[in-house]
Amino acid sequence: MKNYILLIITILFLASCSGYKYTSMPALEFQDFDYGYATRTALRNPQVSYIDAGSGDKTIILVHGLASNAGFWREVTPLLAARYRVIVVDLPGYGKSEKGNLPYGMRYYADTIALLIEELKLENVTYVGHSMGGQIGITLALEHPDKIENLVLAAPAGVEAFSRGSGDWLSSVITHDGVVKATEEQIRRNLSGNFYRWNPRHEWMVEERVRMAKSKEIYEFAHAVDKSVDAMLREPTSDRLEEITHRTLIVYGKYDGLIPNPYLNPGRTADVMRIADEKIPNSTLVEIDKAGHMLILEKPAEFAQAVRQFVN
Repeated sequence: MKNYILLIITILFLASCSGYKYTSMPALEFQDFDYGYATRTALRNPQVSYIDAGSGDKTIILVHGLASNAGFWREVTPLLAARYRVIVVDLPGYGKSEKGNLPYGMRYYADTIALLIEELKLENVTYVGHSMGGQIGITLALEHPDKIENLVLAAPAGVEAFSRGSGDWLSSVITHDGVVKATEEQIRRNLSGNFYRWNPRHEWMVEERVRMAKSKEIYEFAHAVDKSVDAMLREPTSDRLEEITHRTLIVYGKYDGLIPNPYLNPGRTADVMRIADEKIPNSTLVEIDKAGHMLILEKPAEFAQAVRQFVN
């Protein structure tokens, strides 16, 4: 009997750790996301949501990665806004920006950022892109070199090459239905894989992702994610790194579990980033210890310090 009771207690404990904390909660609409800052809108077709924080003679644009939003910069933004003007962008299809049947792609996103820089009349711009945002930044630097002064690639996509067959497989794995129908357990497992060590302070990510699955815009968001993956593979930048003329900072987490892809290109993150550093003519490479792919949330102070030193 005693062993039976212990078994029940253990099961209940495990359920409380990995169970469905947010599944029964009401829908969270994208416009109700709490970024910790007020948002504004700019441009038309598509309309883009952004945060405008801090001030200074230098401007930093922060661009998120795949399936995320401006809120993922919540711990970095105040650290940089203490010294610079910081613009934090929701890419079209994500967060509070316009969604729908848009021509999602790396060039499309780079063009959108270029138009945003023009409309806001931004000067002395350092572009900072995380993951997919890094590949967008590479595209921006190549296609609109006059719009930015410096480039920061944080755990960047776009520096790892994929064969055609590998790309086709990866594209088939991340699907519209997979985004919409992911369970809370799957979401927590996928998100925790982005970190060197999961911390309960990041639970907001799980709640946001679970509750937004009930949103009116979830299907449009899933469409954006699906098409973004296709675009990352269809518009590679790994073979054009030598063309980048800007001062570039490459910063990554030592224990990044996503780059290189552990299934298609098993290897060390440091090797991928070192090759990128060798190819980009005027680059600096910084490794952050005890951090995974989501270094901007796991080690925000160290990340912000690396950016500040680079910009200055």
